[in-house]
Amino acid sequence: MHLCSSVGSLLLVLFISRSMDDSVSSTEEILPPTIQKLMKGYNKYLRPLFGNGPVTVGMSLDIASIDTISEINMDYTATIFLRQRWTDERLCFDGNKSLSLDGRLAELLWVPDTFIVDSKKSFLHDITVENRLIRIFPNGTVLYALRITTTVACSMDLTKYPMDRQTCTLQLESWGYNVKDVVFYWTRGNQSVSGLDHLQLAQYTLEDHYTSESEAVYETGNYPKLIFHFKLKRSILYFILETYVPSSALVVLSWVSFWISQSSVPARICIGVTTVLTMTTLMMGARTSLPNANCFIKAIDVYLGICFSFIFGALIEYAVAHFCTLHQPNAANAYMYGQEMQEREDEMNGIVTSIGSHTLRVRKREEMLSRMGSASNPTPSESKEEINSSQPQTRCTKCMSTARQIVRCLNCCKVKNPHYIDNYSRLTFPLSFIMINLLYWTYYLYF
Repeated sequence: MHLCSSVGSLLLVLFISRSMDDSVSSTEEILPPTIQKLMKGYNKYLRPLFGNGPVTVGMSLDIASIDTISEINMDYTATIFLRQRWTDERLCFDGNKSLSLDGRLAELLWVPDTFIVDSKKSFLHDITVENRLIRIFPNGTVLYALRITTTVACSMDLTKYPMDRQTCTLQLESWGYNVKDVVFYWTRGNQSVSGLDHLQLAQYTLEDHYTSESEAVYETGNYPKLIFHFKLKRSILYFILETYVPSSALVVLSWVSFWISQSSVPARICIGVTTVLTMTTLMMGARTSLPNANCFIKAIDVYLGICFSFIFGALIEYAVAHFCTLHQPNAANAYMYGQEMQEREDEMNGIVTSIGSHTLRVRKREEMLSRMGSASNPTPSESKEEINSSQPQTRCTKCMSTARQIVRCLNCCKVKNPHYIDNYSRLTFPLSFIMINLLYWTYYLYF
């Protein structure tokens, strides 16, 4: 039984190899003589210079478009033309003109196993045919070009959103060949990437771009890597018109209540509640285009929080002013209220004055006793009793003075006219909002 299975496996391998040879031979039969001569004895499974050092592969990019840059998914989608050049001595031929072949013949040649590192999804365009180009030069140089659309991850720092700058990369690596087999390099340095000068982005402007070469270190070895860096600056004009201007207008609208009479309760409450609810809706709408599960506070969140605080503060201001109006004595009882407060003040002054005069008499008596000490030498027990009797009186005086100061402080904090609250708010709210705006824009634009 074991022998039969071994023979069956051998026959299967021979059948597959024979079918592959037949397909290759049938493909070679339809090729021109020059190509047939090049492909004779060619093994696409072996890289150029196999066993004689690494093969160098030069790369260049042409950015056709950057379609979307998503803050929610933290990625960007771009369509690029990837061009790779290397020299394969097995493909040298006589002549001075290059051979442009059909892209489908790339399956007969060795090509680098290049891949995009942070790609989430990619595809090769195939309308009307696969967008691939093969060109062979007389010295054996091969040009291999592809048109690819890829979605690449880009880690973003949104703490200064929408006044942020992002740096995204496009990394190219070899999948199976390490640095001993394949070496990647940019053909023209920073000029190897083109198409960015005519690129138009929806919310960003391209500030800078550059290329670099590196090595990717994995457990299986070191692999060649090429990196293309490009820096993006977000255009803030859209957010100023969409978020900052409406939120600032709501804050100014909440100040209108300061000029409305305190007796117009429905009007002031309506303005306060309406502005609070509108600001809440604006804050929720501003977060729809941002990641839901983010653990950092963005610049736009800070500004919306400031605006909400001012709007809510205007509503609380009217509550305080209205409360003071209800507890303020009216004009008929104003005189009685003033007389009562004056009497309490005089009573307090009389108590403190009597205690102070008593303390003064005690001190004079102590001085007289000290002067007469040489003549009448009082006993220590008597002097001690007098001193002890004066100490409670001194403590009582201090307590009454403290109580008097507390009453004065409370009287100072008491609002004599609740209409002054609105007058003060008309000045303090705008000035505070202007100062906070200056600090906000200075910090997020220049730091």
